[in-house]
Amino acid sequence: MTRYRNLFACLALFALAAACTTADRRDADIKAVKAVEAAWVKDVATKDEGKFASYYSSDASFLMPNMPAITGRDNIEAALKPMLADPNFALTFQATRAEASKGGDFVYTLGTYSMTMSSPTDKKPVTDKGKYLTVYKRQANGNWKAVADMFNSDMPARGERPQPGKQKVHGAARTHKRARGR
Repeated sequence: MTRYRNLFACLALFALAAACTTADRRDADIKAVKAVEAAWVKDVATKDEGKFASYYSSDASFLMPNMPAITGRDNIEAALKPMLADPNFALTFQATRAEASKGGDFVYTLGTYSMTMSSPTDKKPVTDKGKYLTVYKRQANGNWKAVADMFNSDMPARGERPQPGKQKVHGAARTHKRARGR
């Protein structure tokens, strides 16, 4: 009986140690990906589309607002070229949340960005702020590469109409609506 009790105690201790090791690995994975993102922000400032695109895996998907998905690092690099050629282009981003998989192969980051580009109408700088979601996958060599990257603006879309229920109804319009409702 004592033998089994000792065996169960050892197994429980082993399971606890394994759980602690996994948690430690997840923390290390998140730290590694945050370091990748910090380096990425620095490389974005160089406006070199090759450096920018080097953070994506060869089969990555880049999801920009109001555009079809761009798949593959070479296609992403080609899509970035005109954006990075803009003299007013600047981009910074920072994770506000990160989670790592238990298996140690994926990390996602959720964060905010600030991007400045030239206005199409007057070529003056316009700054957009928004949020992003990036999924990283550990590569065979141990490096982390983005496999899916998506961002969207906090600004309303051009020509967007106010949301129903959030419109202000002023005096005459309110009276007209009541009269039609009867």
